[in-house]
Amino acid sequence: MISQEQVEATIKAALPDAQVQIQDLTGGGDHLQAIVVSSQFEGKSLVQQHQLVYGALRQEMATEAIHALALKTYTPETWNASRQAV
Repeated sequence: MISQEQVEATIKAALPDAQVQIQDLTGGGDHLQAIVVSSQFEGKSLVQQHQLVYGALRQEMATEAIHALALKTYTPETWNASRQAV
């Protein structure tokens, strides 16, 4: 099983400016949700943003250390806009 801190560190290694929040959705440690905010997402489609994160976690996904990952990705601008809308 991989820790939430390890998942966060792996994402940050690939996206150094990222702000990352990891949540265990089931308590089992292998069904996670990640909220990732990075300027590297600017100009990229949602699919491309998700591909960057999945690429960082390729090994963990292949070995099923992470069985399921729900992703929410934002640029700093869209993150700020989403937080103001609430």
